[in-house]
Amino acid sequence: MKKKPRIRTTVQILFFMLIALIAVNHTLAESGRGIPFVAEASLHAVCPFGGVVSLYQLITTGTFVKKVHESSLVLMIIVFVSAVLMGPLFCGWICPFGTFQEFMSRIGKKIFKKKFNRFIPYKYDRYLRFLRYIVLIRIIQMTARSGVLLFAKVDPYYALFQFWTGEVAISAIIMLVVVMIASLFVERPFCKYFCPFGALLGLFNLIRIFPLKRNPKTCISCAKCDRTCPMNIPVSSLETVRNHQCISCYQCTSGDGDCPVPHTLEFKTGSFEELEK
Repeated sequence: MKKKPRIRTTVQILFFMLIALIAVNHTLAESGRGIPFVAEASLHAVCPFGGVVSLYQLITTGTFVKKVHESSLVLMIIVFVSAVLMGPLFCGWICPFGTFQEFMSRIGKKIFKKKFNRFIPYKYDRYLRFLRYIVLIRIIQMTARSGVLLFAKVDPYYALFQFWTGEVAISAIIMLVVVMIASLFVERPFCKYFCPFGALLGLFNLIRIFPLKRNPKTCISCAKCDRTCPMNIPVSSLETVRNHQCISCYQCTSGDGDCPVPHTLEFKTGSFEELEK
């Protein structure tokens, strides 16, 4: 029984529905038709990345970037704390746009089967993955200078949950369509190559307290973990996975994931040898 992937899917759907409900209710609330007992916050208020891009202005002037709320800063801190412990759990379990890409990818898997998520050669892919750090630096720089959420103009996440409002820039709609099409060929294309918040959270993999570890003594080298990893990480060739692209999705882990050998791939501190003593 694959318990964790099933639990993960349930969690992903619940958060996707929650964000969708908040987005719709915010629109309804503006016309006095809000849904009772549902938060009337804007989409920006429930996005932790808003806290990141507001840090410079908050430190220098004591104010937030326009449209960003205090809640974004609180959410950012919560996500950072969880990332120190378990890495980018937000990316793998909570982010509604990551979930949306995964659901789109299910169509691609049915069409292309084993070829899905293998279209881009590794010699190019390994460099393309650093594009998101350029995006991150550029966004922080431009937001600090302007005090405006410029990324919203190309943000497919914002477009997905606001396309009906007439407030979304055409460039963001185009980006959303591009990501939807790309998701038919590549798993989580936006996460891999362009997401600025994913880039930042990926750095926590370098210092996380509970990294993914592989026990070479029990590993049968079936490479199933490599094939199941949505981020194309060569898990089977590593003993400790600290790749900046790991999203802590648990898809490759032993018992609850796709690894067929118990206690071979686990998120843990220390080494397998220490536990055997």
